[in-house]
Amino acid sequence: MRITWKHAVLCVAVAAAATTAIAQQRVFFGIATGGTGGTYYPLGGMLAQLISNKATLDGKKITATAEAAGASVANAKLLGTKEIESAFVAADILDAAFNGKAQFDKQPIKGLRALGALYPETVQLVTRADSGINSVKDLKGKSISSGAPGSGQYQLVTDLLKVNGLSRSDVKEDSSSFTQAMDKIKDGNLHATLITGGVPVAAITDAAQSHSLKIIPLGGPEVGTLLKEQPYYTRVQLPANTYKGQTAPVDTLAVMAVWTAHDGVPDNIAYEVTKALYENVAIMGQVHVQGKNITLANATAVGSVPLHPGAVRYFKEKGVLK
Repeated sequence: MRITWKHAVLCVAVAAAATTAIAQQRVFFGIATGGTGGTYYPLGGMLAQLISNKATLDGKKITATAEAAGASVANAKLLGTKEIESAFVAADILDAAFNGKAQFDKQPIKGLRALGALYPETVQLVTRADSGINSVKDLKGKSISSGAPGSGQYQLVTDLLKVNGLSRSDVKEDSSSFTQAMDKIKDGNLHATLITGGVPVAAITDAAQSHSLKIIPLGGPEVGTLLKEQPYYTRVQLPANTYKGQTAPVDTLAVMAVWTAHDGVPDNIAYEVTKALYENVAIMGQVHVQGKNITLANATAVGSVPLHPGAVRYFKEKGVLK
């Protein structure tokens, strides 16, 4: 049959109508994560898949997508401008953003609303085994990456240097992503990098397969001073054999990751996505070991940021909130 322009126009119109009808049956929900070498990215991808498979709203399918992003600071700013519906943000950065402190000095993002606490992120100061760096003080005159621009690493590097009698002017700064920083360390073009993420962090795991690495301990009275200024951190130990060649536990710090939305997300959508996560937490452990640390029991430990009303409704139904 010969296709005339009228037939073509009709076909396009029918296809467009069908696409519109499908779109009207879906609700789209975004999740900003972090770089591909960290922990936010794989867990965010699984969360998006979980929501897309489990969550509906008034008969409409909620379709979630996970987006690689600049991690905590950048994610908080995305939420502040309502450019995305939700994001993963470290608890200390979330507090700073909501209250206008540190990187958010006098620019609070009061529309932030937590959907639930996720898992502890472990601070890992990584260097080559032959670097001669054995403490934060040894970083003087050395190069260090504090993460991609917009990440939560910058403030922590500042704080760690300060309590050890150093400042940022005492080090050579680099702003590479986790994966880029580990590549530079392998090549001898960077002395150290600070990585905060759920262990094991893929970028460190991959680098440790071919190079001897060292995780620098973070402890002592210096860390005690830091904890007075950064109460969202806690002392932990990186378990032995988390990475190849790391045969002993390492004293360090951790901070909770929080799934966060903004006050423009409708309550019923926030309820459905929160329910989808916390009623299917076992699925999260299939993509990364830290997914096993996401529990309903700890879900409300989100710090100073208010829980989203939709999340509050779900947590009350489950009895974890009165």
